[in-house]
Amino acid sequence: MKKLLFTLSVLTAALFSSCEGDPGPQGPPGTNIESEVFEVTGTFTPANEYRVFYDLNPAIFASDNVLVYELSGVENGLDVWKLLPQVYTFSDGGIMQFNYDFTREDFSIFVDANFNLSTISNTWFDNRVFRIVIIPGFFSRGVARPDHNNYYETIAGYGINDQNVTILPQKQR
Repeated sequence: MKKLLFTLSVLTAALFSSCEGDPGPQGPPGTNIESEVFEVTGTFTPANEYRVFYDLNPAIFASDNVLVYELSGVENGLDVWKLLPQVYTFSDGGIMQFNYDFTREDFSIFVDANFNLSTISNTWFDNRVFRIVIIPGFFSRGVARPDHNNYYETIAGYGINDQNVTILPQKQR
């Protein structure tokens, strides 16, 4: 009886170890699944409810993550990027933040505040530049995670070349 159970166990293990699952969708020709970086410029107004939308085309995988960085200045010839959300406080106690959300198919960047945004200068809202970093979900397993607060460490940690950044057009809503 023990030999029969052992033989059945070995055959069952051999049968299941030779099975293959669905290979998944074919990627675009000539490309690998890799991290990507995009750049967008947005103007936030009452008409767009202080929110701008952009498409992710092709859609990202459900396991992918999106990081958004705001261009906050230039130091020693290098752009200074700050990870969203970025919170700004004003002398009168007002608090405003740039933040974002995303789906597999698009993302939005928005401004939120505890005061009426029309009471401050448009320089806060005109032609704001952001970098979007798409990080595939497989990087979450077994890879040392870089400091995502540091844009340059993030792109280096994921092997991203940002010399030819794709500029995404704003989505019309």
